[in-house]
Amino acid sequence: MASISTQLEQVRKRVDKACTDAGREPRCVTLLAVSKTFGPQAVIEAVQAGQCDFGENYVQEGVDKIAALAAWARTQDRASPLRWHFIGALQSNKTRAVAEHFDWVHSVDRLKIAQRLSEQRPAHLAPLQVCLQVNIDGGMNKAGVAPQDVLALAQAVQGLPGLSLRGLMTIPEPAPDQAAALRVHERARGLWQALNGQLQQPLDTLSMGMSADLEVAIAAGSTCVRVGTAIFGSRSAAA
Repeated sequence: MASISTQLEQVRKRVDKACTDAGREPRCVTLLAVSKTFGPQAVIEAVQAGQCDFGENYVQEGVDKIAALAAWARTQDRASPLRWHFIGALQSNKTRAVAEHFDWVHSVDRLKIAQRLSEQRPAHLAPLQVCLQVNIDGGMNKAGVAPQDVLALAQAVQGLPGLSLRGLMTIPEPAPDQAAALRVHERARGLWQALNGQLQQPLDTLSMGMSADLEVAIAAGSTCVRVGTAIFGSRSAAA
């Protein structure tokens, strides 16, 4: 099996090529390494290969990993901090831990969750960077606010202290082919662009695309691809 550093470099090359093919600058797309179910040592290997942004799906696992990596960083005298993104389903009883430890949340899909994150974000920390999760293709088993309800939610979230609304996140159902995947991603981009014409503060983040479809997502305008398997390897079926 290839090392994490080798696989990370291969993914970076995929991102760069996809950007070039789409006529975009590679620096316009953030590579988010999804480290769920992999231990701190795997994250350390990715950090040593230059990765700074990490995504976690499970609150307690993420909090534990953040603490472990902070302790490791102190021993290394690292100057640049890591950025931790929560990308999983978020329940009300877990918002405090996320508000206190993470830098980003991609999966806000209702006002109650946003209000709790706002209330629980410590005053000494920078605002929590937030994306609204949209159920862009109406998947029956997918979380996310319906596209027609996004504007009202976005307007409400922009009024909350301690939060900074940055954009949208989507996790569409697997598409039968690249053309179908592209159409769904373009629908999300269209919604994102429409919101930018109606909100007081513009959005700059469109979080969509994973290991299997990052090229199509970048072609459609993604600014953040969430890649786990292609960097860290396969997960168990239970994960």
